[in-house]
Amino acid sequence: MTEQSQGPDPVLSVRELSVDARTPTGLKRILDRVSFDLAAGETLCLAGESGSGKSVTSLAIMGLLPKASLRITSGEIRLGGSDLTQKSERAMRHIRGADIAMIFQEPMTSLNPVMTVGAQLSEAIREHRQDLTESPEAIARQMLDAVQMTDPARRLTQYPHELSGGMRQRVMIAMALSCRPKVLIADEPTTALDVTVQAQILTLMRELRHEFQTSILMITHDMGVVAEMADRVAIMKSGEIVEQGTAIDIFARPADPYTRQLLAAVPRLGALAGTDAPPRVTTAPAPTLAPIPVLEVAGLHVTYGRKTGWFHRGPQPEPTVKNLSFDLKAGETLGLVGESGSGKSTTGKAVLGLIPFEGSVRIAGQELFPSSSAIMRPVRRTAQMIFQDPYASLDPRMSIGAAIAEPLVIHDIGNASERRDRVAELLKRVGLTPDAAERYPHEFSGGQRQRICIARALALEPKLIVADESVAALDVSVRARVLDLMLELQEQMGLAYLFISHDMAVIEKMSHHVAVMRQGEIVEIGTRREVFENPRNDYTRALMAAVPIPDPRLYLEKNGRMAASA
Repeated sequence: MTEQSQGPDPVLSVRELSVDARTPTGLKRILDRVSFDLAAGETLCLAGESGSGKSVTSLAIMGLLPKASLRITSGEIRLGGSDLTQKSERAMRHIRGADIAMIFQEPMTSLNPVMTVGAQLSEAIREHRQDLTESPEAIARQMLDAVQMTDPARRLTQYPHELSGGMRQRVMIAMALSCRPKVLIADEPTTALDVTVQAQILTLMRELRHEFQTSILMITHDMGVVAEMADRVAIMKSGEIVEQGTAIDIFARPADPYTRQLLAAVPRLGALAGTDAPPRVTTAPAPTLAPIPVLEVAGLHVTYGRKTGWFHRGPQPEPTVKNLSFDLKAGETLGLVGESGSGKSTTGKAVLGLIPFEGSVRIAGQELFPSSSAIMRPVRRTAQMIFQDPYASLDPRMSIGAAIAEPLVIHDIGNASERRDRVAELLKRVGLTPDAAERYPHEFSGGQRQRICIARALALEPKLIVADESVAALDVSVRARVLDLMLELQEQMGLAYLFISHDMAVIEKMSHHVAVMRQGEIVEIGTRREVFENPRNDYTRALMAAVPIPDPRLYLEKNGRMAASA
């Protein structure tokens, strides 16, 4: 399908856009004759796997391609009547922010670490808005209110490192919306957000679109978000648009095999109703497992910035995690779900002894004492962690083989030859070839890097793995493969997972038991069937109701009913 938007002249028109990358072996085509239109007040979603060219397309439109490595070789990008490919850098600086704004995928690298949130928001407003009737600082606070930021006055005085990932993304969204652009490019704008805040942000973006006739080009791997937001959808693969059409047509009648593959990989909430365990992905017999818990947590408290000593008097800060208690057996997964800032990641770090805590944590019967390296060293062999960002988890200066072998070196396991063999075995186990050991992190896709992190976590043959948002940044097809890999490893090795995520459908697929966290406390815990099929807590029900459903007809019917009632 090559359907373009019909009607009046588009606000943004991309025609036959091609981009080449400079490589050691010569030029390589990474965008090949990409074409689409964006009408006033319309939302077009670009969907596809990591590396398909979605983000490169958005950077080309913004004039932000790195000149040393990427260049536009042909095509036009028209905003109104002007071809942006012919604009100077000085002219583009005036267009960015005022006419086209962008919400980037990784907020921490997009925000200035030495400027407060308020200073950065005010700077953008002061630079691009000439119609001010209020101070930039007042508008900045209003925008933080609009994106549902808690305590906005305080957030204006904070620095990016003082905010959670979800809060930083909300700051980026507020900054992009503050100048009322004609075109808003949103590159994975809700990846770091929990479902309830995601629903609020998507509602906000729809309201802005209707109020100001803002056109939205949304890049996302979440097909539920595509179904909820898109008027039209363009599916990208290997730098080309392989299918384009209305959201209804793409979801109901996908023509391209790749589109059908993407839609088949989408986890759907409720798909496993009536079952108590994740689906088996192997036919191998399950290993014999001891009935005792691998992880026992009792009365866990974590307080950041705790004041101690004579010179630190005054009120103590509130605990981030309060009185948590749960057990986890070998071969089982406890899914930990909740909003950004609810204490999920803090809990994951505390149970591995990575941060100070109060209470009791036992791993394989061993009580944790983070201040004692002699006690913690053997515990590190028993429990490992997979972090959210695989690129930040790997040293860019170390080869993949050296990174996977590093835990073996630290614990003095095997000689050099045995370690090489172990690395090759681990790479094959996670679906990579042994020759990957000689390459470096930047040479792999996001999904491949996450597989490498899993291989590194398996190097010491742990009994417990804490997976902190380990698939949040992956597109749907890669995510499905990584989740199946984790289930396969659990079935073969009897691993216990503490699986932290804000994605309710992923939690449902992976978990035997589910704990729902809010404001540092567990508000509901039970088997997967109990929590998903008969939730007792209002907050749990709100989380489930906010999950985007990958069916645009439901949102069309809902909007139609709302319009009729109005």
